[in-house]
Amino acid sequence: MYSEDQLLPISALQHLVFCPRQCALIHIEQLWAENLFTAEGKSLHEQVHDSDPEWRDEVRIIRGLKFRSLELGLVGQADVVEFHNDDAGVHIPSLEGRYRPLPVEFKRGKPKIDLSDEVQLCAQAICLEEMLGTKIPRGALFYGRPRRRKEIDFTDVLRHETKRAGAELHRLFENGQTPKAKYTKKCRSCSLINLCMPKVTGIRKDIQHYLSKAGLDE
Repeated sequence: MYSEDQLLPISALQHLVFCPRQCALIHIEQLWAENLFTAEGKSLHEQVHDSDPEWRDEVRIIRGLKFRSLELGLVGQADVVEFHNDDAGVHIPSLEGRYRPLPVEFKRGKPKIDLSDEVQLCAQAICLEEMLGTKIPRGALFYGRPRRRKEIDFTDVLRHETKRAGAELHRLFENGQTPKAKYTKKCRSCSLINLCMPKVTGIRKDIQHYLSKAGLDE
């Protein structure tokens, strides 16, 4: 269990799973650079958070709900949490009846090849479970390209990966060192590519490998 002053942002968890170096550059070295993707994502989240709560049929929709987990050592703010009327759900203060929470995270682009979005969403669910004293079996990711909603089951495997990533995030912050760059295809969409310079680092590694094979590295 972590203390309140040890809590780290859930957004850092998503960055960590996407790329540990990106996470360190943003959250440890405090570097940031906007591109089209980050600007669109920021605008999308602002629109979601600025919207008022509403009812849709038997569902109460809350935006910008703040949460935290002492188990994971994380704190953050949800895009949307839907509270579905359910007799087997949990009691929510100020609302009559019982409800089943379902966190929804909005993403401007398309589903990623890694689990960064799923881990971020699962971490939100674990925070809500701790705060509300209930079990949340699933959530949803809404992608802007294409405009569709993807249901995510919070399996034991995903929960384990989320807790592992949370522990790794705290180790990264405690260590305070930025991991070395490694160029992959997903670097192309990263707004920090010009600050990170992964291709330059990769070239240096190739040269060192060549010199070593040639016996010229001494």
